[in-house]
Amino acid sequence: MRGGTVQINWHDTKPVLTLDFHPKSGLLATGGADFDIKLWQINPSEGENKGPTASYQSSLTYHGSAVNVLRFSPSGGLLASGADGGELIIWKLHPTDVGQTWKVLKSLSFHRKDVLDMEWSTDDAHLITGSVDNSCIIWDVCKGSVHQILDGHLHYVQGVSWDPLGHYVASLSSDRTCRIYGNKPLTTSKGLKTSNYAAQHVITKAEQQLPADSKILSTKTHLFHDETLPSFFRRLAWSPDGSFLVVPAGSYKFSSTSDSVNTAYIFSRKDLSRPALQLPASGKPVIAVRFCPIVFSLRAHKSGEFFKLPYRYVFAVATLNSLYIYDTESVPPIAIFAGLHYAAITDISWSPDAKYLALSSQDGYCTLVEFDRDDLGSPFTISEAEKAKDEIKNPVDQVPTEVINTTSTDVEAESKAEAESKADRNKKETEASEGKASPNPVSVPVSNKPAKRRITPMAIDP
Repeated sequence: MRGGTVQINWHDTKPVLTLDFHPKSGLLATGGADFDIKLWQINPSEGENKGPTASYQSSLTYHGSAVNVLRFSPSGGLLASGADGGELIIWKLHPTDVGQTWKVLKSLSFHRKDVLDMEWSTDDAHLITGSVDNSCIIWDVCKGSVHQILDGHLHYVQGVSWDPLGHYVASLSSDRTCRIYGNKPLTTSKGLKTSNYAAQHVITKAEQQLPADSKILSTKTHLFHDETLPSFFRRLAWSPDGSFLVVPAGSYKFSSTSDSVNTAYIFSRKDLSRPALQLPASGKPVIAVRFCPIVFSLRAHKSGEFFKLPYRYVFAVATLNSLYIYDTESVPPIAIFAGLHYAAITDISWSPDAKYLALSSQDGYCTLVEFDRDDLGSPFTISEAEKAKDEIKNPVDQVPTEVINTTSTDVEAESKAEAESKADRNKKETEASEGKASPNPVSVPVSNKPAKRRITPMAIDP
């Protein structure tokens, strides 16, 4: 595992607000405050002490304002990009004599204000977007029209996610709520069924757990940060099999007198009304989650302590200034990167072969992490999949929905990483102010020992 901040002119020194890897070719697309989308070829590192590099390929110029989010469709044939002012563009990949090129296919108009997040349905047919106008919109991409408007939020919608099984969509807002919408199909006059999403869960508060002999009445506290969170993004994500949902921007209080802990919550598909686990972060709020597209075999002969899966998922959790990498077999994170950038992280993405992990920042730079073959483990094979068919009917049925996990290991490791990077940061501050450099990340591998303490949360009223 190696990497660092790639010190090239990504977007004319302007903030890089979003990025995404193409699911087939592995090209990296970035969007920034210079109004452009740029495509990059990622090159492997040439030595143990050197990280991967990026080579500029082309630009997609059309937007008239900052590009806040872009996502390739699952097939790789389309690209959606959302910008300030409600701009939403669908690009299509066209073959040419010398290769391929992206051209504007259509513009989707309805959002009145900035588009902040989006995700495709698995069949490329629909797209969900979240906006500063407090709404989510589900688009029929083929028709280029609005399919459904979800307007339950009272403040900016900063994160949206589409259930890979197609039964749910989820949204997260600075109104301190996460909304889960279930698909209840409607029958048209022609007898055809069309999707229709209705609010199923609104997650906002939880009761604090008190000792059994306590005479103090329990109180409910908010689970998420309010609008003062210093980020425009709260990018949540479903696991590739839809068995659980990871939601950032958490703020949890263990008691009325304790300080709030920054966290990401994990919701089991079995019960989406309340979090099953939490992933604590040190110091800064969590702003984005992204799952690795490759499924891995278990390292041990049995599944993890909390996720009763016959395979392993790996996912990245980004705070404003650090990156945690988790898998579903171990309790603590498997790696932490701290001291990555001088400004807030904005987005994260995995390459389709899981060789690279990229993240963007408002300081105008991107970080690339390269993984060696054995860093993340062995891919889950077809023979293993056949053997596990019976086990994955209800892959998270046994997740302990009354346990929230917290570790002191990750907090200590990040503090250590921050301390180790301080000397380098002070040395490079002069260069950074001139736009020449960005801090090198410090990677801290984390022990797989069991967590030292566990906290039991209260149920959240639907």
